[in-house]
Amino acid sequence: MDGLSDLQMTLITYAFRIPTVLIAITVHEVCHGLAAYKLGDTTARDMGRLSLNPLRHLSPLGCICMLLFGFGFAKPVPINTRGFKHPKRDMALTALAGPLSNLALAVIAIFIESLIDMIPVPESYGFGYWVLFASYNFIYIFYLMNLSLCVFNLIPIPPLDGSRVVLAFLPPRQYFGLMKYERYIMLALFALIWTGVLNNFIFTAVNALSGAIHFLIRLLPFIG
Repeated sequence: MDGLSDLQMTLITYAFRIPTVLIAITVHEVCHGLAAYKLGDTTARDMGRLSLNPLRHLSPLGCICMLLFGFGFAKPVPINTRGFKHPKRDMALTALAGPLSNLALAVIAIFIESLIDMIPVPESYGFGYWVLFASYNFIYIFYLMNLSLCVFNLIPIPPLDGSRVVLAFLPPRQYFGLMKYERYIMLALFALIWTGVLNNFIFTAVNALSGAIHFLIRLLPFIG
């Protein structure tokens, strides 16, 4: 962007990532809790995890991953499957609620971005220009990070949400057998994140999903 150095752009990017992380993770975890509550498990509600206070949901390591890599995780909402009528099915639905909430936030963001694109860009670097610049860049970062969080959490590796969906199709013995090793698998997942092994897969999936969302948004008569 003309008028800004690379360092300034980097600082702006991280400044926009911080509120994005707080919003995306909070909504993600609250939606897990709400889904569980609707399906019969009151654990999240009883432990105060249906709160929109980000401090109740943040994981320091997960936030660092979000800030550095654009995807990460939060402190998991406690779930007690004994409250579910259909434990495996309801666990899968509860797990899906988180990523789908981030997908919804991404769709809202790209819709707003499309509306911002319709605003004429001021010719001079005045107040209106910088307001438009800040709005567009925040929405763009918000969009990409929510999309990345959605894709990342749908990976079928414990303890990510995608594993809860895939494991729902396994017989109970195999399901609970795999869950016993969740902590060890989580350590391997951290290694994959820090070494960047997952990056290409996530970026490819995000680009594909982003392309589909843009295509659908352009079908709207007042935007296309």
